[in-house]
Amino acid sequence: MRKLTYYVASTIDGFIATEDGSVDFFPVGGDHGPAITALYPETLPTKVRESLGVDKPGSTFDTVLMGRKTHDFGVRTGTSSPYSHLRQLVVSTTLPESPDPDVELIASDPLDRVRELKREKGLGIWLCGGGELAQVLLPEIDQVFLKLYPIVLGHGRALFGAGPKLPEPTRFRVLTSRVFEDGVAFVKYSRIR
Repeated sequence: MRKLTYYVASTIDGFIATEDGSVDFFPVGGDHGPAITALYPETLPTKVRESLGVDKPGSTFDTVLMGRKTHDFGVRTGTSSPYSHLRQLVVSTTLPESPDPDVELIASDPLDRVRELKREKGLGIWLCGGGELAQVLLPEIDQVFLKLYPIVLGHGRALFGAGPKLPEPTRFRVLTSRVFEDGVAFVKYSRIR
């Protein structure tokens, strides 16, 4: 069965973006970027892949799932199909139709659709954001790949949204971790079932 992996950047106080969706506070550069990109080249947006000359297919993910706010970030940078090299799905109850012919719109229960995706053949499913969607999909999240930046933001969009309390803690174990010279920690977690 395919795995759903929430692969995202976060501050040490658990925020993935400012309240308006900006991620400008995450520094660009350093030694973590090239190392992680070498492992997961498919997680670079298509335009970035093209500008860097990256044509290496990924071996971890062939599908990307995102919430509308995460997709809107790509739209603000000039594309309605940010990961055209992957199968793209956007979860939204407010979009009247798919924003792009290459993007599948999930307008109803995302849990059911993710369960269907996990039963299909293929590589992993990358949940690239956002936090509210991660909270809804938590029952199906198998792994969390976290780029943890040494930043305290204080407020913003939370790693797992700000919804209702969970009935019980969801436990994960560390698979691997690495701290880079630039201070970014990359921690891979696997769900304990």
